[in-house]
Amino acid sequence: MLKTSINRLTGPTMGTTWSLQYEGDADIAHLQPSLQKAVQEVDDQMSTWTTSSNLMQFNAAPCGEWIALPHHLMTVLAAGQEMTRLTNGAFEMNLGDAVQAWGFSAAQIDLSAIRAASAAYRLSSLATLELDQTRARKTAPLSLDLSGIAKGYGVDRLAEIAKDFGLNALCEIDGELRALGDRPWPVAIQSPDTHSYVTHSYVTLTDGALATSGDYRHFVMVKGQRLSHTIDPRRRSPVIAAPASVTVMAETYMQADAMATVLLVMGADQGLAFAKSQAISALFLIRGPKGIKAKGTGIFS
Repeated sequence: MLKTSINRLTGPTMGTTWSLQYEGDADIAHLQPSLQKAVQEVDDQMSTWTTSSNLMQFNAAPCGEWIALPHHLMTVLAAGQEMTRLTNGAFEMNLGDAVQAWGFSAAQIDLSAIRAASAAYRLSSLATLELDQTRARKTAPLSLDLSGIAKGYGVDRLAEIAKDFGLNALCEIDGELRALGDRPWPVAIQSPDTHSYVTHSYVTLTDGALATSGDYRHFVMVKGQRLSHTIDPRRRSPVIAAPASVTVMAETYMQADAMATVLLVMGADQGLAFAKSQAISALFLIRGPKGIKAKGTGIFS
């Protein structure tokens, strides 16, 4: 039996790279630019690194004014609000000032901005953001940041293009993965706290997504303490005493990406209980005196 060849395309996006591995032949002359256009649209609409993105322009728009927004941004904003409802606020988009103050966006870490972000009175995006089919408006100032969900949507957009071309494929942005089709793809889950890439475990990914959130790749050190790039909405500052990482398997990458963020914010005990109650497949890697301990739900049990 002949093995089907695996091909790979790649390109820049969101300050990192995207890639697509796929079986067999494809019309590369049309596939490559279609993939690049798809992720570029997400970046152009949702980036917090440039004031020209649709998201940042909406952040700067006057309160009470309906603003026409492009389809992809509207889709992600609606998904973000639904995730906030589902998790009772453990997922929140209205944290852009805190993300920037802690140096996890375009700005450097700024202690005065951290104090201002921590002290500022803010409402949830559920209370202040109104959406209709093509427009949005805010009833109070917002500083929306979609870093916990936009990259996931970008991966899903790669998958949509691959599907249009009839491919079995593995889509990736910065190590975050979604498989499309009936081919099983072996995927490694990284062990935290290693100086080089060391595998903790392997899973097989077929027509689904795998997302990991943790504190071992993107973090700041403050007084000897490692602080994750994930902001806890309840404290408006990086999560503390969190698992080293949380990996979630879901149908789409946007779902997996947002839920991995949520479970990291909730922490091991609350996160495990929530994952079980929602039938979520999640793997928690938790630091302990004897090293990393794994706890899981669903397929990771």
